[in-house]
Amino acid sequence: MMKLVIRNGQLLYVSTKLLKTTSQNCRGISPSITSSDLRMKSIWTHSRFKETNWSRCTVRHHQYRTEVNKTMSERVHVLVSKIHETEGIPKRYEEIIKKYFNIIHYEEFLKNTKQLANKIQVLFGWQSSPTIDENLLKSLPQLKIVVNHGVGVDHLNLPLIYSFGVKVANTPHVVDNATAEMGMALMLASARNILEGQEIATSPDTKSYPLNWYGVEVTEATLGIIGMGRIGYKVAQRAKGFDMKILYHNRNRRTEEEERLVGACYCAKIDDLLQESDFVMLVVNLTPQTYKLIGERELNLMKPNATLINISRGGIVDQDALVKVLQNGVIRGAALDVTDPEPLPRDHPLLHLPNVILTPHIGTATDKANTKMLKKMIENALAAVDGLPVPDEVLPP
Repeated sequence: MMKLVIRNGQLLYVSTKLLKTTSQNCRGISPSITSSDLRMKSIWTHSRFKETNWSRCTVRHHQYRTEVNKTMSERVHVLVSKIHETEGIPKRYEEIIKKYFNIIHYEEFLKNTKQLANKIQVLFGWQSSPTIDENLLKSLPQLKIVVNHGVGVDHLNLPLIYSFGVKVANTPHVVDNATAEMGMALMLASARNILEGQEIATSPDTKSYPLNWYGVEVTEATLGIIGMGRIGYKVAQRAKGFDMKILYHNRNRRTEEEERLVGACYCAKIDDLLQESDFVMLVVNLTPQTYKLIGERELNLMKPNATLINISRGGIVDQDALVKVLQNGVIRGAALDVTDPEPLPRDHPLLHLPNVILTPHIGTATDKANTKMLKKMIENALAAVDGLPVPDEVLPP
């Protein structure tokens, strides 16, 4: 028999049987506790184990949500673009969402707007779909929150969404490692001519390998990071393993201890960083202030052997200016995971320059990162529906 006690926002399980299966998990990690006696479907954050006569396990969490005897018809409805491996939410994530929500596909909603409009309280934005405009918002009178898959919300009309009394949330922190890895991958691929080497190695016309076809070494080179937030700092941690000299420019300077741990030097002026770096990596959010932050003037400040790496947003760089300096050999090359627009028109010059690496915005494209993002989306959505503080709410300025 189980006794459930909720006290001061904490959930206490008092059950010797349950504790045999959960007590070992209650040590500072994030277990998902499920019991046949009480079906709890929630996102747990922190746990600590206490030995008492009752052997109790106390679980602290951002919010809790019991699904005791809840039928599908009673669950919250979430609007998604579609379930599709390449053009929507991948099929493998559908079952996770269904544990908490009834899924309404956008096409289904358009066909049955009158029947579904008052049921939908949550909208999941995945890969910038569906498009959230005034007409959609007007057709969703019960909508409480738009949850974005990813960190960047520059594609959303935030003032419009807020004007309907709808909250917005994103999924920070969980994408940091994957995005930082992508920055390092682009830097290494560009420096060591990986893509060109693959073409030579696999070409049917190759009879011998060139002996004087050199790249540049990353080890002990100077990396300039523009934007030393969570992801920028993760990049610095990885670059330290290559004994790189790390410069950074940021709105706010890191603490001396944070700088010391990665061996980073602060550049108050972005010009100093551009002039001294062998690799310049962009890791800033796209805002009106950072739009075309890197233009022709900034590109001309870079070293002739320098490479520009962009893992943030395409709008950070003046692409016309970038094409010009690449064509004229002002800098060695560019490695871009992001462009503006995405994808680029098929006749865009960046697609055909030999000193450019382009990838299709895959900085967070790992199953691990996306699973974590989905869990954060669910957590934020449930908090909004339950009238609780939204952990990753994007607040109006």
